[in-house]
Amino acid sequence: MKPPRKPRRPPDVGRIIDRTIVRLWDTIEELESLNPAELHFYRVAVFGSARVQPGDKEYAQVREAASRLTELGCDIVTGGGPGLMEAANEGAASSRARGSRKTRSFGLTIAIPYEKANPYLDSVTAHRTFFSRLHHFVRMSQAFMIFPGGIGTALELMMVWQLLQVGFMTERPVVLVGGMWSGLLDWMRQEMAPRKLVNPEDLDLVHLSSSLDDAIGIVERHKKKFDSAREQLILERRRAERAAKDPPPAIPPPEAENGDREGRMAEADSDEDAGLGSEETAEPTAR
Repeated sequence: MKPPRKPRRPPDVGRIIDRTIVRLWDTIEELESLNPAELHFYRVAVFGSARVQPGDKEYAQVREAASRLTELGCDIVTGGGPGLMEAANEGAASSRARGSRKTRSFGLTIAIPYEKANPYLDSVTAHRTFFSRLHHFVRMSQAFMIFPGGIGTALELMMVWQLLQVGFMTERPVVLVGGMWSGLLDWMRQEMAPRKLVNPEDLDLVHLSSSLDDAIGIVERHKKKFDSAREQLILERRRAERAAKDPPPAIPPPEAENGDREGRMAEADSDEDAGLGSEETAEPTAR
């Protein structure tokens, strides 16, 4: 008589979800590794509060910053919502309206009721989670400008800062604009650094700017390096394409040349030996 079968356990839905998420992010990382080394666009992510109103001083400052960045040829990336996000997208739109270089304004929105997409966006990508949105910001942007904001802005800053700290992201400027950020850095130096919770050099991974001119200058200098590296990559790619289409003639290795030379010398010696032998046998007959 067969023993009764044990009842099947119900599937662990939470575990299935966890495994699926891990595999999904593995897939995303593999896809990102296919990105070409040559990047076509320089994009600046602008982070700041959604609560700032159009009449506020910070709103005008961010609008001016985005306008000047657009004139430099930078795309603008924001959270796509109101406040300082809208100010950045508005500044980019106004600069293009004056005939500046062709650029785009991106909004990575989040599905919360009080943040609707602003009217100055060229492209909108709607996210349902903050972590996918943060990942998208990092993937798209070559520089980050952080203006006054609350918990959401601090989250975005800390995400980018940590990626620089652990080396997951390199050589991308993070510029803190506004007096409120100096207090954060002072607190980290007083509380974190003495207890060795951070390394002193970790605090140098961000730039604290005292003026908008200084902040724009940091991004402009980085963009020049980006453009120069991109031009070098394009030249190298073109050289490689030309070399593939018209390869240079094959040159025999030195060993092969030496072997051929020695073979020709041996043949000449044998010919000379053969000629001398025939003359020696012919002379007695002549006498």
